[in-house]
Amino acid sequence: MSTRSAAVLASGTANAAKLFVGALAFTSAYVGFSAYGNAGSAQEAHTAAAQQPVRTVTLSAREMPITVPVERPPVAGELTVNAVTGAADTGCTRTYLARTLLLNPAGEGVMYGWRLARWSAATQTWRTYLVDHAGFSGAEDAAEWEVSASPGWYRVELSVKGGKTIKSDRFQVSC
Repeated sequence: MSTRSAAVLASGTANAAKLFVGALAFTSAYVGFSAYGNAGSAQEAHTAAAQQPVRTVTLSAREMPITVPVERPPVAGELTVNAVTGAADTGCTRTYLARTLLLNPAGEGVMYGWRLARWSAATQTWRTYLVDHAGFSGAEDAAEWEVSASPGWYRVELSVKGGKTIKSDRFQVSC
């Protein structure tokens, strides 16, 4: 009985191998024929396109004004305030960047303070809204302060210890 099982197993394996080789041959022939057909249709499309009349296309461009201000380096004695683009502002609160260049001819440590002042219509004065202090040592420092403000009129002031206070132009935050 064992010889009979071995014979059936051997013939079954041989049949499976024949079926596998046949399927592989059929698949190869199909892929080759499909590639030949696609190559022929690509050649026909190229020939048909070559017979089309030539059309000239004219491209035009127009000049558009720059809408994003070009940032220039900070200048000593001048305080600039610009809205920060791409900041995660919430509601009516906006983010601004105050910048200036601080010079230190003595080369010693310099202390300075930022003040964000808000206009009070009730008292007709500038009132302190935010403050910050910083310092540096070296010949110069490009000082920057990022602030967030809600609707109203503001200005930024920078005072250097032992020096004068510089003020930005006023700016309005609105929704």
